[in-house]
Amino acid sequence: MVFLTLAAQYESYIDPAIILLTVALALLGALSALALRGLVNDVYANVALVMLIGLASKNAILIVEFANQALEQGMTIRQAAVTAAQERFRPIVMTSSASLLGFFPLVVATGAGSASRWSLGTALFGGLLVATILSLLIVPVLYAIIKTLEERFLKGKPANRSQPPSPDGNQDGQSRAIAHQHSSVIVSQNTDDNRRNDLSK
Repeated sequence: MVFLTLAAQYESYIDPAIILLTVALALLGALSALALRGLVNDVYANVALVMLIGLASKNAILIVEFANQALEQGMTIRQAAVTAAQERFRPIVMTSSASLLGFFPLVVATGAGSASRWSLGTALFGGLLVATILSLLIVPVLYAIIKTLEERFLKGKPANRSQPPSPDGNQDGQSRAIAHQHSSVIVSQNTDDNRRNDLSK
């Protein structure tokens, strides 16, 4: 369902695939945190895993969306991926830190029903922590690799662009327009010269 929703939004199957690959990082962190605390993968941990799908995807969406915008502005795939990771670093860290602080009381809960809160909080905290750290490193790499393969094999275009496109569109069209303008000026000058010669006669 998440993949189909993202595919409809991006009108592509490539970008959702990049985004959902980061969910595996969250699952790895959640299961590792549960194992370190000696907790079982119960129904509360499963609820946390479902929540992590959205929480982990959020960070990847920020990077992929910004990288696509940079790509449309004329950057190469590598430059777009690096720029997106740098520009989205602060928002991702701020939102993830706020979420981690909110989940931490569940990790250290005491009293009646604390076992269920341990499972839920530990899976959420560990999964989001690992996904946040690794997504900043892995998502740009995945974006560069998958987008390069897409342009090379699916679109039949070169992977890297030698120079960004001109702001007015196609450079060949501009050169044709300039040549046409020069030819018009030459024709008008020749016409004026012919008129002067006729008047002198």
